Amino acid sequence: MPSKIPNKSSQTIKALTQRLESLQRAGITHLSKKRRSAPEAIQAASAMVDVAKSAELCEVAASPPAQGDPRCAALAALAIKVAKCTRCTELAETRTQTVFGVGNPYARLVLCGEAPGADEDRLGEPFVGRAGQLLNDIIVKGMKMRREDVYILNILRCRPPVNRTPLPVEAAACREYLDKQLAIIQPEFICCLGTVAAQNLLGTDTTIGRLRGKVHDFNGIKVVCTYHPAYLLRNPQAKRPVWDDIQLLLSEMGLDEKN
Repeated sequence: MPSKIPNKSSQTIKALTQRLESLQRAGITHLSKKRRSAPEAIQAASAMVDVAKSAELCEVAASPPAQGDPRCAALAALAIKVAKCTRCTELAETRTQTVFGVGNPYARLVLCGEAPGADEDRLGEPFVGRAGQLLNDIIVKGMKMRREDVYILNILRCRPPVNRTPLPVEAAACREYLDKQLAIIQPEFICCLGTVAAQNLLGTDTTIGRLRGKVHDFNGIKVVCTYHPAYLLRNPQAKRPVWDDIQLLLSEMGLDEKN
């Protein structure tokens, strides 16, 4: 009798099948005939989906042609490495898939959050839940940009169990991927969303309340910090300070007069 695939693996396969069309758009039409165990097959499929998503985003982003584009290729190669990562044992064992990042590989602005949540873990894309909907409003209504114009990523590429705060050791283990993504994209600006993102990127223990309202420097990149969209869902009164932070960011980007 065939062995029963664990529920977690079944859920992973279901999530991956919802995104098979993106594989086709990326030009992947078949899989290797080599027999793999269920975990190996899931890992391989997850990596392929990350490559397909990178290719798809390069097609829709306001950037040079995707075919043969060096940044798209570099991000796709890094996505494969991330999908196979098991540095954080607990995260590797409990995640559905890694959440690499999405957006324009030539974006002037990178938005950096904390870690994937349940929706992000299921779909493999950052900020797709309620907080993501609010972030979309900030980008579209507040900044007069499209989600495809920016690049969105997190400090961690795996969901912490029950959405707990990332541990310092986990952030340190994932830092190589963050730094490499930023090196490939070469943004002029970074907007840190929340305490975890701001403190980890800037290497400080200063509170988000003290970090916001100022322009910081990260390896020559201008950084503006603000509250996380999830915080705004719990504290609507914080929307005004976030609006002020976005205006500061737009001013630094030279876009304030256009808005």
